[in-house]
Amino acid sequence: MADGLIHLRSAHSVEGTVNRLREILAVKGITLFALVDHSGEAEKVGLKMPPTKLLIFGSPRAGTPVMLAAPSSAIDLPLKILVREDAERNVVLSYNSIEFLASRHQIPDELTGNLAAIKALAEAAAG
Repeated sequence: MADGLIHLRSAHSVEGTVNRLREILAVKGITLFALVDHSGEAEKVGLKMPPTKLLIFGSPRAGTPVMLAAPSSAIDLPLKILVREDAERNVVLSYNSIEFLASRHQIPDELTGNLAAIKALAEAAAG
C-alpha cells in the first residue's frame, strides 16, 4: 500500500459491482456526483479496454469540513472508487486509503472519520 491504494476483489461483475455501489450510496443518502465509463468512452473512439468505471461520490456535510481544514484535499474529494476488470478477468475495486489521504493533506485526526465510510462502501459492494 505504498501508493496509498486499497484493492479489493469483487464477487460480482463490473456492472454488478457498480450497481451494488450505486444502490448502497442511494440508501445511505450519499451523492453520486459522476460515473465515468472509461471503457465505454474508449469504445466510442475505436479503442478497446477491459470494463473500467469510476464512481465519484460524497457528502458535502462530511467533505466540506475536511476541505476547510485541509484545502488541498479538494484535489482528492469527492471520494472515488474505481471498478475494473484486470488481466485475469477478476473484478477489482480500488480506492485511496484514508491514512494516505490524511497524510497527503495533513487532515486533522478528528476529521478523518468523515472519510472513513469509503472502506465499508467498497467492502459492501464487493461482497
